[in-house]
Amino acid sequence: MSNNNDRIDREEIEDYQEQSREFMAKSYVYLTAGDLHQASEKGWGAASHMAKAVAVAQGWQYDSHSGFNEVMFQASQMSGNSRIHVIRGIANDLHVNYYRRKRHLNAQEIEASLGYIAELINLLAPLTNPTPGA
Repeated sequence: MSNNNDRIDREEIEDYQEQSREFMAKSYVYLTAGDLHQASEKGWGAASHMAKAVAVAQGWQYDSHSGFNEVMFQASQMSGNSRIHVIRGIANDLHVNYYRRKRHLNAQEIEASLGYIAELINLLAPLTNPTPGA
């Protein structure tokens, strides 16, 4: 007898998690180099890819930018941790930074935001394990 977890692609989940970690590491490299646009975008990418890992594990849809917000809401509800929803906004702000003029970016603010993204990744990690019925 097979259960729904047999349909979950662990390799896909692990790929998204690995990409999230790579983007997180690169965000700090770019921050140190003063490339605030890329630091912001890699921070966003780290959050987005971890959200994709969660979505795959839970059987949720995530196929567009707006899917990020939906997955974060569902993850917040499932975990009972409202920090996920709060940090979602910070991730979106990092993505918006990519479109801002360089003079309007602040390294300290981006560094603080990246710290929140690292927290978000840790909060989402347990949700990358498929739940029964997913």
